[in-house]
Amino acid sequence: MAEQIDKRRREEHASRGSQLNSVQIMFAVILAVGLLLAINFSSRIIAGQPLQEAYNQAQSEVDELRAEQAALIAQLDYVRSDPYVEGWARAEGKMVREGEMLVIPVPSGVVVEQEPVVVEEAPVQTAPPEPESWTLWWSLFFDVEPPTFRGP
Repeated sequence: MAEQIDKRRREEHASRGSQLNSVQIMFAVILAVGLLLAINFSSRIIAGQPLQEAYNQAQSEVDELRAEQAALIAQLDYVRSDPYVEGWARAEGKMVREGEMLVIPVPSGVVVEQEPVVVEEAPVQTAPPEPESWTLWWSLFFDVEPPTFRGP
C-alpha cells in the first residue's frame, strides 16, 4: 500500500510538472498584452512621423512668412516717412525746393538748347466769391439756402 501511495504521488507530481499553473498563465497573458501594446505604439509612432515632418515644414514656412511680413511692415513705415518722400522727390521726381536749382548732367558732345523757365503763379482767391443776385433774393423770400443746379 505504501508503494501504491508513492506511485500515486509520483504520478501526481509528474502530471503537475507538465501542467501550467495560474501564475504561469497570468505571466503569459501579461506578456502577450505587453507585446501587442508595444507593436501598436510603434505603429502609431511610425504613422505619426510624416505628420510631424509636415507640421515642422508648415511651422518653418509660417516663421519665414512672419519674418517677411515684419520686413514689409518696416519697409512700409519707411516709405511713409518724410525722409523717403523727400529722397524720392529729389531723385525720381526731379523736384527741387524753393531757392534750389535742378542740375541735370548732360554727356559731353551733346548740345542742349536752354529755354527760359517761366514760372506762372496761380491766382489765389482770398475773399469768398461774390454771390449771384438771385441767391440773395431767394434767401430773403424763402429763408433757406438756394438750390444748387447741376449741369448736364
